Amino acid sequence: NTAMDCCRTSLRLGARTVRVIARKPRGFFKASPWELEDAEEENVEILVNRSPKAFMIENGRLAGMRFECMEYELDARGRIVAERVVGEQFLPADDVILAIGQENAFPWIERDIGIEFDKWNVPVVDAKTFQSTRPGVFFGGDAAFGPKNIIWAVEHGHQAAISIHRHCQGEPLTERLSPGVNLQSRKMGMHEWAYANDYAPIERRLMPHVSLKERFKKLNIEVELGFSAEQAAAEAQRCLNCDVQTVFSAKLCIECDACIDICPVDCLTITNNGPEAELRARLKAPAQNLAQPLYVSAALPQTGRVMVKDEDLCVHCGLCAERCPTAAWDMQKSLLHWPHAEDEARALEQRKPKIA
Repeated sequence: NTAMDCCRTSLRLGARTVRVIARKPRGFFKASPWELEDAEEENVEILVNRSPKAFMIENGRLAGMRFECMEYELDARGRIVAERVVGEQFLPADDVILAIGQENAFPWIERDIGIEFDKWNVPVVDAKTFQSTRPGVFFGGDAAFGPKNIIWAVEHGHQAAISIHRHCQGEPLTERLSPGVNLQSRKMGMHEWAYANDYAPIERRLMPHVSLKERFKKLNIEVELGFSAEQAAAEAQRCLNCDVQTVFSAKLCIECDACIDICPVDCLTITNNGPEAELRARLKAPAQNLAQPLYVSAALPQTGRVMVKDEDLCVHCGLCAERCPTAAWDMQKSLLHWPHAEDEARALEQRKPKIA
């Protein structure tokens, strides 16, 4: 998103024409799709498959840049397997911003203090404790494992805080509260989930924006206006309630097929048990995402067949549970509480001997 920040800020600082030029196809951009959409809305021209070759100087001033025009060959998985130069192009420019993002750099860390670095010149860090090879020194996020996203980095901060607290208390860093014991499930009443079973594939609403005429008047004008209360409520109705799970009890099933008939996405099938590949092919909507395991029930009491569910298609609408005459299908809400620093500190405090 560095390039998107630079091009849009340039317009606000008075640039008349701004181009973003990328070496690879658009599918390889690291910029967020909505950032690209906003830049193009502001008439930023985005050129792809241009590899920078040289700055062109005339009479001591920048005249532009010369680029090689690239073509890429992709494999079945969309990865680049070959590239070739098919020409050159000169693009005039008054200024050029090298908006290629940021890299980790640790020149300020002496190399003789016990911190080891890998081949990328990044500190070697334990993936569980986030401690470096020098005890008491911790790294996380981009500085430890390369760029991903802010959620990932924040979680590293939580886990590193646990390690730092345990280090200061003289406790082993690897002994941590287990998240598995904190999984809480509870049966939900129909009034808690039935409100959301009117499944409809509503598209995401676009955020209202300040008009192009107004947004460039000041550098600090926020482009996104936000949703009104009514719009926000309507957008929230798109939630598929991923924390509400369908739970099936095979012994209660009478194989009436009511759940199969009412399922809006055809994710349920009652069939004879068999190898996974065969089960995937027998589903009403074939389960093609091999990375998502199928749910296969125990043998049903009447025929010995099994209930098969494709979790990849399920939208948690609850219609199966509402329609089932024997409550074989139920809805339960699960909360996975992942321990953070305050939980570890509380647990350590409770283990300390009490002084009367």
